[in-house]
Amino acid sequence: MKKIFFLIYFGLLISSCQEKEEKKPNFVFILVDDLGWADVKANYPETFYETPHLDQMAAEGMRFTQAYAAHPVCSPTRAALMTGKHPNRLGITDWIPGFDKFEEKRPISTPAIRDELALEETTLAEKFKGNGYKTFFIGKWHLGEEEKYWPQHQGFDINIGGWRVGAPQLKEGVSNGYYSPYGNPKLPDGPEGEYLTDRLTNESLQLIRENSDEPFLLYLSFYSVHTPIQPAPKRHDYFINKKESINLAEGQAAYRQEGDGQTKLVQDNAAYASMVAAMDENVGKILKELKDKGLDDNTWVILTSDNGGLSTLYGEGAPTANGPLRAGKGWCYEGGIRVPLIIKGPGIKTPGKVTDLPVVSMDFFPTLLSIAGASFDETDGKDLSPFLRGGEAPERDVLFWHYPQYHGSAWKPGSAIREGDWKLIHDYESGENKLFNLENDPGEKEDLANSMPDKAIALHGKLMMELKKTGGKFPTNK
Repeated sequence: MKKIFFLIYFGLLISSCQEKEEKKPNFVFILVDDLGWADVKANYPETFYETPHLDQMAAEGMRFTQAYAAHPVCSPTRAALMTGKHPNRLGITDWIPGFDKFEEKRPISTPAIRDELALEETTLAEKFKGNGYKTFFIGKWHLGEEEKYWPQHQGFDINIGGWRVGAPQLKEGVSNGYYSPYGNPKLPDGPEGEYLTDRLTNESLQLIRENSDEPFLLYLSFYSVHTPIQPAPKRHDYFINKKESINLAEGQAAYRQEGDGQTKLVQDNAAYASMVAAMDENVGKILKELKDKGLDDNTWVILTSDNGGLSTLYGEGAPTANGPLRAGKGWCYEGGIRVPLIIKGPGIKTPGKVTDLPVVSMDFFPTLLSIAGASFDETDGKDLSPFLRGGEAPERDVLFWHYPQYHGSAWKPGSAIREGDWKLIHDYESGENKLFNLENDPGEKEDLANSMPDKAIALHGKLMMELKKTGGKFPTNK
């Protein structure tokens, strides 16, 4: 009798273990709008900002020092994240719907873009949903002017806050930006004084609590730290006082000329710092909830940005600086496309690892689906899951970016390509190339195009080949 009881108990134990092993992992993908590479202390210890929860997440996961957005502005990168395709293939190479108030005065005409992520595209959410996952979207969408293109029609079971606009709205009597009322048709207004970043996190926490027994994909897309720059309720005074301790070195400039624009060189905006701190605190709440619910040992958390920090504008007044990197949002220099990336998950072989492997937005589509055990067609991204688990890094020939429109950051139509440590930027107005070696010159200060013409010509040829292969559209002379 005892033997029979033991065999039954042993069989139930094995069955229970197998069930636990076969449980699908959860995913929390956190996209922070306009968060610069140097806004995170783990990346840039000299930063004015404070990000203890992101730093702790990096210590427990893997931090990528050379992660790139698919594009230097938001909508194209968001489309690439959602599909694993280069923005060229999707016809979205500018923020939606795009606007250039100086268009009539420009020497070249720029190509039109799609105003939406086409419904024919297969999204990350649709793939997860087809693999038995609950799918939740919280926050900024900005991938369609019409409601039929919003998250609830693109594979997400629930959409809270995602609609056509790309920033909190300021409209007298209707909306108050980051403070309720929001004027957002997909987000009911909260009590007076409620801060949007806190609200989106609270909505996320509720979904985690209600769905802890089944696999889920939570896509938390903060509106922070996009303009309008409105201080978070808690630590604004703290950073105002901290700013008083900043002393510029003798001769140190606060701005640098960047084409027709000005690039901010010093991080000293207390309101922006409070917004970064609020985002960091709320990420900490998400991580704590996962731990309290016993989900952290079976949940992958990914945090990144859609483009570089906003440091360059036609005039002075940008809210942040990107440390040693050149320019910012809107530009194909490193400051506009290099972004923070931290991945924390149960399969990471060496927690705390820091890697300089170049990766890009399109990589998340195959990586997350591979970890989830879902099938997928070939994409423009690389599956990073073997590398995260201690295996070999994926092979990649080049990375390239295409922004054939003008932008309010003073960017002029251009494209860029990176091969190894070499990077080339092409300007469509002048037809000129600029060549940099990122290993020796991460700030892209020394243009080597004239001293190394053969290298510049070769890279330019590869760039044009990649752009044509992916259906890139080009500016034309008027």
